[in-house]
Amino acid sequence: MSVKDVIKKSVLESGKYASYDVPRLIVALAIALLLGSLIYLVYQRFYTGVVFSRSFAVTLVGMTVLTCMVTLAISTNVVISLGMVGALSIVRYRTAVKDPMDLLYLFWAITTGITTGAGMYLLALIAAVVLILMILLFYHKQQSGQIYIAVIHYQGDETGDRIIQAFGKRKYFIKSKTMRREQVEMAVELFCRKNDMTFMETIRSLEQVEDITLIQYNGEYHG
Repeated sequence: MSVKDVIKKSVLESGKYASYDVPRLIVALAIALLLGSLIYLVYQRFYTGVVFSRSFAVTLVGMTVLTCMVTLAISTNVVISLGMVGALSIVRYRTAVKDPMDLLYLFWAITTGITTGAGMYLLALIAAVVLILMILLFYHKQQSGQIYIAVIHYQGDETGDRIIQAFGKRKYFIKSKTMRREQVEMAVELFCRKNDMTFMETIRSLEQVEDITLIQYNGEYHG
């Protein structure tokens, strides 16, 4: 059958909806819902931001089901697929994605909906297992320590050298250094492993150190 015949048949049968395989539709949507719920649970478990957005997590489930529905619709008829592409092409999404990891979950939800709608259930399941293992691996690596910003007020260049020595072998980077007459304010980004805050007592015990403030920074350190 040529492409012309396929298009012609699709146009002639564009109004016949009774030919749908209802059990297949129910199975595909049910699997999409289950996998979307799995994405929701993974996102909730491994979320590392400050405030968890439940609405975004629920959106992942809905996006999986809706993408599956769209795939089921366009796979049955060429006319419907062309109309769907035209309708979706005018939609503009302006919601800002703050965390780059959210893009991973969004794309995961969309591809899961496409694969389940196409009947590739095993592929969707294997992809879910691979992604969960990947997220689990890098999550534990990230949880080995935290990034902090240390803001220190002190006097004298010699005291500044002693503060740097107090960091020891920890990874650090001087973000800013402000001098106000005799007082110096230094902001240092450093990586600390769990319960490794001994350097604060060392710095605080220095004579010309006025105070030290440690702020947790939800970012990444490259060094």
